[in-house]
Amino acid sequence: MTCRPHGRRTPLVTAADHSPLPPPRTASPPIQAAGDGDLIPFRQAVKTWFKISLQTFGGPAGQIAVMQRTLVEEKRWIGQQRFNHALSYCMLLPGPEAQQLAIYIGWLLNGTRGGLAAGTLFVLPGVVALLALSALYVGFGTTAAVTGLFAGLAPAVVAIVAQAVWRVGRRSLTHPLLIGLAVASFAALALFRVTFPVVIVAAGAAGWLIARCAPGVFKPVAHGSGDDGPPPLISDDALHQERPSRRRTLRILLTGLLLWAVPVAAVAQFTGITSVFTTQGLYFSGAALVTFGGAYAVLAYVAQQAVQTYGWLSAGEIVHGLALAETTPGPLIMVVQFVAFLGAFRDPGTLDPWAAAFLGALLTTWVTFVPCFLFIFLGAPYIERLRGNRHVSAALTGITSAVVGVIANLALYFAEHTLFTTVDDHTLGPLHLAAPDLATFRPIALSIALVASVLIFRLRWSVLRTLGVCAALGLAAALAGVPGS
Repeated sequence: MTCRPHGRRTPLVTAADHSPLPPPRTASPPIQAAGDGDLIPFRQAVKTWFKISLQTFGGPAGQIAVMQRTLVEEKRWIGQQRFNHALSYCMLLPGPEAQQLAIYIGWLLNGTRGGLAAGTLFVLPGVVALLALSALYVGFGTTAAVTGLFAGLAPAVVAIVAQAVWRVGRRSLTHPLLIGLAVASFAALALFRVTFPVVIVAAGAAGWLIARCAPGVFKPVAHGSGDDGPPPLISDDALHQERPSRRRTLRILLTGLLLWAVPVAAVAQFTGITSVFTTQGLYFSGAALVTFGGAYAVLAYVAQQAVQTYGWLSAGEIVHGLALAETTPGPLIMVVQFVAFLGAFRDPGTLDPWAAAFLGALLTTWVTFVPCFLFIFLGAPYIERLRGNRHVSAALTGITSAVVGVIANLALYFAEHTLFTTVDDHTLGPLHLAAPDLATFRPIALSIALVASVLIFRLRWSVLRTLGVCAALGLAAALAGVPGS
């Protein structure tokens, strides 16, 4: 018996098992639909987004790769070009681009409730995991067992991010000029410390210029050619669309601003405008608007204010918080939850310290991620209308190419700080070089990273399985007292 469509569209799967149709060996025509409703039964979509959320380790690189593998290659719910188009828009926004990409694709597949489900599930496991780890950190501090687990997880993430760079780059860099854009973006970030927004704007301008001077670079590639991924089962025209209008914009803007502001106003009313909760709510609301470039880019800004201005925690504790965020699923910007947890625990006001810590952490998480939904629901209909514009598409393709360089820069940063205890910054004219101190090399970390690389690249193990093995190796080395573990 077939599942009733939620709207006027025909669902992809049957109600018997809610399993996706097996991908055909030969190219099959995309499913066509029209009107509002779900292309994917909502329950099946929720299950898929929850499965994705449990694999989102390794920062934005790994998260984007997980979605690309699941949605483009395995499920075939969206094509590679459409995936890249959405990703390019998300890279222009402040906040965690991977979560915003999940919201965007969820909206394309299931409308507003699809975007809400995808975005919420994307961060939910990380919120729960980091709350638990923050409580353990405050209650028990660092122990040999915990240190060993982290010593195994971090090198595994290096291999996961390297795989992500390869996957995203292989699909996006289809021309030497696009490869050049990626290399230039990497050099600008890694060597010249150009700010992330400047790199993205320059890449968009370069894409537009290339389209004018060498239009053949952006000629569409036929689905199934090998460069554009497998053909999607849902045609681009069948994906969710909404006509942008002033009424719709005002409705979403008002709803989003109320959801964003009401919790902060309630906290200010009940705890006072000078309480740590009000301060954190207002501060991280502002930070959500300037977090271009991901967690690493915003970390210096957050560290300066949280340590020097507010005194919520020490510089060393922020590094510990980033390590915790890197070893839990979800966006790395979740580190702000750890910052708020410690700050509220140490300045609880009239509340119990533990209750204060959870309140501060959850409020900070709320004001950090609510804007992501607002940005996507407001902007996606306009971006969809511009999808057929050749110049806009070229600019977004240039941004997508730069994204590969951005992710590669994050991979280098993470590898340096995982394989070496100390990394020093050196300035040579306009160049800013990060030089690891060779005396602080960690051979155990390199060994575990190599094991993880073999498991992922050679044996094609899953992310979770690889992380489990590497965590066990790190724990064993720490408990055995191996130097450098």
